[in-house]
Amino acid sequence: MPVATPAQYRAMLDAAQKGGYAYPAINVTSLPTINGALRAFAEAKSDGIIQVSTGGGQFASGTSVNDAAFGAIVLAEATHRLAEKYDVLVALHTDHCHPEKVDSFLKPLLQASRERIASGKGPLFQSHMFDGSVVSLSENLEISKSLLKECAELDIILEVEAGCVGGEEDGHDTSGLPSEKLYTTPEDMVAVYEALSPLGRFLFAATFGNVHGTYKPGAVKLKPTILRDGQKAVTDKHGPAAEMDLVFHGGSGSELADIRETLDYGVVKMNIDTDTQYAFTRPIVTHLCQNIEGVLKIDGEVGNKKVYDPRSYLKKAEISLANRLKEACDDLLSSGRTIFGNV
Repeated sequence: MPVATPAQYRAMLDAAQKGGYAYPAINVTSLPTINGALRAFAEAKSDGIIQVSTGGGQFASGTSVNDAAFGAIVLAEATHRLAEKYDVLVALHTDHCHPEKVDSFLKPLLQASRERIASGKGPLFQSHMFDGSVVSLSENLEISKSLLKECAELDIILEVEAGCVGGEEDGHDTSGLPSEKLYTTPEDMVAVYEALSPLGRFLFAATFGNVHGTYKPGAVKLKPTILRDGQKAVTDKHGPAAEMDLVFHGGSGSELADIRETLDYGVVKMNIDTDTQYAFTRPIVTHLCQNIEGVLKIDGEVGNKKVYDPRSYLKKAEISLANRLKEACDDLLSSGRTIFGNV
């Protein structure tokens, strides 16, 4: 099945909201990470979201090119082709794009979708994230409204954020922020709904103490009730149909109880990156340690091509990543709930 159409993506989000589950959204940087994600979703019989960050795009473009938008296009086009071999739906998304990168990252990707649509295909990405949490809420919403109008014309969903996710990931560093910045208020959630709902469908990354990366137990204080209270403020004012599709950033290392509680409050997407990065790297390290004499040409020896061939350890990394992502599907209750074939 190719990547989900815009209508199928909306059906995925509707099904998750109605069914009380969410989709893992995994950041990818290469063919092995894309293949690991697709394998996981297929084996879990779960639909899912594959996303690219600005840093991931830069990496994928090659060290001599270093073009985030170009690399993101390469990864997206590869996913469109590779996904044809699987019987689940996947959507393509881009992660944190700050205001200063809109022109160099988001705009070229929207143009790429515009060109695909003109040629009779669907958009390249099904959704994009604009991270305006680094500016005031009023400025954030003004930029978000402009981007959402453009996205809506292309049948693309926009994800926005109010409040900041703590920690550091892929150049996105808010580790020095005061703790109150890590929590979105009910007033913020109402403001976001009222500004964006007339313009098109959007996803909202409301923050409730989320932190990128993984930390020792007790180091991160999540308050999922922030989401409950914000949703209530919106629906009390605008009715039950106003419940928003929420996004949980910084899902790696989170307690299962917290993850499951957010599902009750409208979370339909949870980002996972740090845990899958570790899952990918760990078997590579084990392979190198166990085969050190074959990997290195020591004291004039020739080594062992079978163990220093990158395929020998990247296959292990792909499978390990897939296994960790399947755990995320189980945690988010999306396993066995693909809507492939029904829409």
